Amino acid sequence: MNIPSELKYTKDHEWVKIDGDIATIGITDFAQGELGDIVYVEVETVGEELEQEAIFGTVEAVKTVSDLFLPLTGEIIEFNEALESDPELVNNDPYEEGWMVKVKIADTSQIDDLLSADGYKEIIGA
Repeated sequence: MNIPSELKYTKDHEWVKIDGDIATIGITDFAQGELGDIVYVEVETVGEELEQEAIFGTVEAVKTVSDLFLPLTGEIIEFNEALESDPELVNNDPYEEGWMVKVKIADTSQIDDLLSADGYKEIIGA
């Protein structure tokens, strides 16, 4: 299982890549594996400012639909439009091509609340 050490994580299985005040967010390799084949990613919150832990979209797999929770308060500034025609990118490459949204972070102090790779491994028992 791939859990890159340079990323931050949430207990809800989102990963976060911080670049200044922009966060790129997706779901972890563990999460996509648990969900199975992803058939649809829905994000209708672009341009909205959402609070930490708010639902910013959903991911639909063959057997289930799961909410996506925002790891940091901020404005959703971009959706990975490649996922509209190719949602299986989340399965094939969750940390690069399968990213979901970019967020302009409103409160960078919240970054300290995110899990390290080791902390995330503890949660999933890896």
